[in-house]
Amino acid sequence: MPILNTAYAQLDLKRYPEQHNSPLQAFDAADEYLLKHLSELSLSGHSRCLILNDNFGALAISLAEHMQVHSSGDSFLAHQALRNNLDHNQRPADAVQILQSEQAFQGPYDCVLIRVPKTLALLEEQLIRLQSHISDRTIIVAAGMIKHLPRSAGDLLERYIGPVQASLAEKKARLLFVTPTNIAQAQSPYPSSYELDKPKISLRNHAGVFCREALDIGTRFLLPHLPSGLGHAHVADLGCGNGVMAIVCALENPEAQLLLVDESYMAVQSAQENWQQALGQRPVTIYAGDGLGAVQPQTLDVVLCNPPFHQQQVVGDFLARRMLQQSHRALKPGGQLWVVGNRHLGYHITLKRMFSKVEQVAANAKFVIFKASK
Repeated sequence: MPILNTAYAQLDLKRYPEQHNSPLQAFDAADEYLLKHLSELSLSGHSRCLILNDNFGALAISLAEHMQVHSSGDSFLAHQALRNNLDHNQRPADAVQILQSEQAFQGPYDCVLIRVPKTLALLEEQLIRLQSHISDRTIIVAAGMIKHLPRSAGDLLERYIGPVQASLAEKKARLLFVTPTNIAQAQSPYPSSYELDKPKISLRNHAGVFCREALDIGTRFLLPHLPSGLGHAHVADLGCGNGVMAIVCALENPEAQLLLVDESYMAVQSAQENWQQALGQRPVTIYAGDGLGAVQPQTLDVVLCNPPFHQQQVVGDFLARRMLQQSHRALKPGGQLWVVGNRHLGYHITLKRMFSKVEQVAANAKFVIFKASK
């Protein structure tokens, strides 16, 4: 794998989860450009630096020996990559202070480095929270590959922080230099909410949640087909988002025991609030994690899943296939995986390699639902 070689460090970085024989690497030209620019500034070793949305730890680990570094983002997988890469590069586990997206920033900061995320609502929420942790002397630079850097990202930076000056392009990457001005503290528009008709429930969605403004069409197609009559079954909602599938399943199966997991901290926060709103104090387990990796083998009766088709800005089915494998491992013999996906993704081929029986439950022009039995 390529080595990240900058003025700050030489690092051997790995993506997480690791994908064998993949050409993808754990840093890009935007990371290199950002670190190159920062090295040309006169920041002291006492400087306090906040890094937002560091995908695999390239920025945080590079700077960890040169200043006090806090790393914040909405991805458990990104934070796990950071931890793994600290260890892999013989850095102390506490060299970087990791902040989950629901945890407050700990400013004031001398420097803020921002990798512009795929979800601009997340960026907006981060900028609103950032306002009270910077001064007019704070160095603020956002970065991204040009193809993933929409004009609206610069608009958000100007609205909440101050004027933006774009750099020249370098290796198809661009920096946005932001000059903090005395902008009044904004009120966050998040979480937002929408209503579900059947069953009649309201769903809160924090800024990082996929399909925040309305129920995504894949889940909408799956909901009427969710299994009932499950008794005391142990059921997992894998990649739970705002928790809607688990909540609907729980309402249909009052004795079932539910586990909800997602890699987005804001999804987990949304799911916790929505569960309590819909089901009160009914026991449940909800956490941010690496899918079903922490679940004991052969302990689940049913897994419900609407897999993602991207990791950050990279589109692909690697994470989805990994979630199907985790489901097979976690299910008891005879257990069932209920999965919905776009027709063209061909999940039935992967499922038939792993499960003893795969049935098509329903299909429409865009989606197909499978029930795979172990």
